[in-house]
Amino acid sequence: LAQLARIVRQIRARWPLTRIVLRADSGFAREALMVWCEENRVDYLFGLARNTRLVAMIADELATARAAAEKTGRPARRFKDFQWSTLDTWSRRRRVVAKAEWTTGEANPRFVVTSLKRAEAGVRQLYEDIYCARGDMENRIKECQFDLYADRTSAATMRANQLRLWFASMAYVLICALRRIGLAETAFADATCGTIRLKLLKIGALVRISVRRIRIAMASACPAAQPWGHAARRLAEAAKARASPA
Repeated sequence: LAQLARIVRQIRARWPLTRIVLRADSGFAREALMVWCEENRVDYLFGLARNTRLVAMIADELATARAAAEKTGRPARRFKDFQWSTLDTWSRRRRVVAKAEWTTGEANPRFVVTSLKRAEAGVRQLYEDIYCARGDMENRIKECQFDLYADRTSAATMRANQLRLWFASMAYVLICALRRIGLAETAFADATCGTIRLKLLKIGALVRISVRRIRIAMASACPAAQPWGHAARRLAEAAKARASPA
């Protein structure tokens, strides 16, 4: 809570009119944090740990999803929106959105609690488009941590570890730009940083440098030669467009 207050204070010092929505997993669905958000104009969307009372609230939806899944042979989901409160830890009733899903032959219910109003986000949009995007953000963090080794902070000083993280962050920004600009419309348009590093950057080639040009010769059997060339052309075009006057 103290860290959240500090971050919000710094954001509003620079952008006082910006709307802030805090999105997090069920570990953050605590009374003190939700009350603070409600009193300080911060919206929230938290995962909510399931329990027997919550599951009972969506018994009909789970039965409907099960029937649909068994009929089609594919996962099925239904959504429900309701007001709910814990027995003794919450001070008020809050909006809860439930996903009643039946997949791989068993129930997979999920719940979120939010301050967002029904007029702002419907049940499916709130869960699938707003809340589930949190998982995608976590994937981006994992890309930087695992694919680019940003977790290697074993130096003896904080300054050295900070420099390591800075270089990893810069590498991530560069690879994201390569993916967004150079690899659009290729098989690597949605590739992870690890895939791009292994299949596009860690390859052997013969480089010849002359006064007028740089030639890069790859093996004729290199599977990444075509997207590599496509990316090189797209990056050159982007650099030329950026350098030309408006």
